[in-house]
Amino acid sequence: MKVWFLGTGTSQGIPVIGCTDAVCQSDDPKDKRLRVSAWIQWDDFSFVIDCGPDFRQQMLTCGCNKLDGILFTHEHADHTAGLDDIRPFFFRQGDIAIYAHSRVLSELEKRFDYIFEKENKYPGAPSVKEHIVINNQPFVVGNKTVTPINIMHGSLQVFGYRIDDFAYLTDVKTVEPDEKEKLKRLKVLVVNALRETQHPTHFNLEEALQFINEIKPEKAYLTHISHLMGLHEEIQAKLPDNVFLAYDNLQITI
Repeated sequence: MKVWFLGTGTSQGIPVIGCTDAVCQSDDPKDKRLRVSAWIQWDDFSFVIDCGPDFRQQMLTCGCNKLDGILFTHEHADHTAGLDDIRPFFFRQGDIAIYAHSRVLSELEKRFDYIFEKENKYPGAPSVKEHIVINNQPFVVGNKTVTPINIMHGSLQVFGYRIDDFAYLTDVKTVEPDEKEKLKRLKVLVVNALRETQHPTHFNLEEALQFINEIKPEKAYLTHISHLMGLHEEIQAKLPDNVFLAYDNLQITI
């Protein structure tokens, strides 16, 4: 299974509009971060987790020309605002499968009503096949089983996803013990780490490292990173040997 980090930034991306701090002004490409998303491939299957406002740019950059479906973590705009840009895939393939909590599907139906319209549908609009994700109910995408991981983003429920020995969690602040058990014996864990200082709805760096130490994956990659975290190379130098700051267009094989 191959994972391509399409974006590793927080909701504003990096550089932030109008920001003059060292990270936003950095020439290091690892300090340039689009909104968070990942492309996962195995055999002849191709899925993305989340599709934010940078989705079109990300698809062109990675060269993805086939999309079997989208797994949504939650409804916030930095994770969903690119849904309209599935149109080229829809025109070639037909309806695109989307997987999400029922609450998230309802929110998408409000924001993208023309996509979900059943009557008098605009001919240029894409269409989707909706799949409700329910906690403790694994489901199949392609030929693999996906285990949803129920996590909390402050007071908002969010889904992470485990596929084989890989798990992807973003916008995490708290995880209940029963959900942590679903994350044991991982080869790769991806988890958010917003910045070094505390945040009310996201892991900071210390909390993310504590969580990684508890779950004990072989390797961990940090994502959903703010410009307030600091320069990529300086933060990477502080991390344990098996923990890495993810960066845009990083590719790993599991």
